[in-house]
Amino acid sequence: MSDNFAIRTSWLAGELASAVGVSTDTLRHYERKGVLPRPSRTANGYRRYPEGSLERVLLVRRALSVGFTLDQLAAILRERDNGGAPCRQVRELAGAKLLDVEEQLKALTAMKDELAGLVAEWDRLLAETPMDEPAGLLHGMSLETRSTKNGSAKLPLSQMSRKRKSQK
Repeated sequence: MSDNFAIRTSWLAGELASAVGVSTDTLRHYERKGVLPRPSRTANGYRRYPEGSLERVLLVRRALSVGFTLDQLAAILRERDNGGAPCRQVRELAGAKLLDVEEQLKALTAMKDELAGLVAEWDRLLAETPMDEPAGLLHGMSLETRSTKNGSAKLPLSQMSRKRKSQK
């Protein structure tokens, strides 16, 4: 964003979109969702956004990037525009989003740990398997899944691969 944008008193849709790095379709979508007030029109029908529109779109973009939805933002901004103080609601929503992210991180960490173990085991299996023979990596995964769904003990991949080789 260049300095000449900061001193503007109004924006045409293309100018605002370019300044923020979005499309004019995005600006129209923000209008429909209620996070950006409908602009006035020029004599030839072009949208003319008021001075605060740049800051408003930047606020919306930043809030979206941390997990707020357009519907949430529309309600918050409507209350703020009507003289309300939705700060506690904003804090509550952000706190809930933080808890969600923490849960996602736990799940991703568990998945990472499982994948790391799987890759290490597959590396070992591939090292023991001649180049022209299948190692049965994916087959081992289906056996492991089946055994846990039936309630039986989950076999480590190394035991499953030995079991498969002995069955040949």
